[in-house]
Amino acid sequence: MLHPINDPNSMQAFDMNNLATQQPRMINAQVQSAAPTVMTQGDRDKIYQWIVELTSPDTRENALQELSKKREVVPDLAPMLWHSFGTVAALLQEIVNIYPAINPPHLTAHQSNRVCNALALLQCVASHPETRSAFLQANIPLFLYPFLHTVSKTRPFEYLRLTSLGVIGALVKTDEQEVINFLLTTEIIPPCLRIMESGSELSKTVATFILQKILLDETGLSYVCHTYERFSHVAMILGKMVQHLAKEPSARLLKHVVRCYLRLSDNPRAREALRQCLPDQLKDNTFANCLKDDNSTKRWLMQLQQNLETPCVPDPRGIPLLQQ
Repeated sequence: MLHPINDPNSMQAFDMNNLATQQPRMINAQVQSAAPTVMTQGDRDKIYQWIVELTSPDTRENALQELSKKREVVPDLAPMLWHSFGTVAALLQEIVNIYPAINPPHLTAHQSNRVCNALALLQCVASHPETRSAFLQANIPLFLYPFLHTVSKTRPFEYLRLTSLGVIGALVKTDEQEVINFLLTTEIIPPCLRIMESGSELSKTVATFILQKILLDETGLSYVCHTYERFSHVAMILGKMVQHLAKEPSARLLKHVVRCYLRLSDNPRAREALRQCLPDQLKDNTFANCLKDDNSTKRWLMQLQQNLETPCVPDPRGIPLLQQ
């Protein structure tokens, strides 16, 4: 069986638009599959049957696989899943069943593929406006956090982290205050920073996208800049990423890193700190070739440099970002 990390047709669990240039075959396949279709009654009956089969351990694996393929073409699949008796419990059981395989790490490709199909269905629920709030109120994302804390670099673990990040990414794409409050309260930033530092390029991209969306919210920016410790941790990881990108450029990842820096510069105290800790590579022409076709990121980088050149009045409130 082809493990999903090698199979572009099975990577729908983290299909965020911002990854389009990195996964063109995957996105093209999804665009085709997501084209408007008219479901016959027979098609809907199959969906209902697979949902029923999720509640039985004997039929669940095939049902997970079939439903995960259909989530892009069934607009109301999320409410169908959420309101069906025992369905969410079955999906959570799939997740919990994997916990013993992550510590000590011995997750197989088959186990990873199966649980990621369950995560793909949870991402469907997280993405839908009718089910998203209930999804958060039930604290479902907390079941994914153990996967984000794994450090094994094997492909089954990488795919598990990436698919879990996809669920969080689907939440932050909505730009809803409820989502940001939930993620800050449950401390999503530390595992994202860990992945940004040591994950694969794709995982780093999704994790940085999540941080970016949190920072773009006023509550998120205030949270990160509230203490020196929080800001310095974020700035340190972003700095390490810039150092790595200077050696192994990635325009897509650099785009999110620059956007994070630009947003941090909107905070007066963070701006003052960035004047001293912004990496030199963002001040010179290190990334000129990497960004030659990316006008938006070049504008963000120029705006960041202009922000740091503009004097600002020190903010007397809160803890200063710079240690004295």
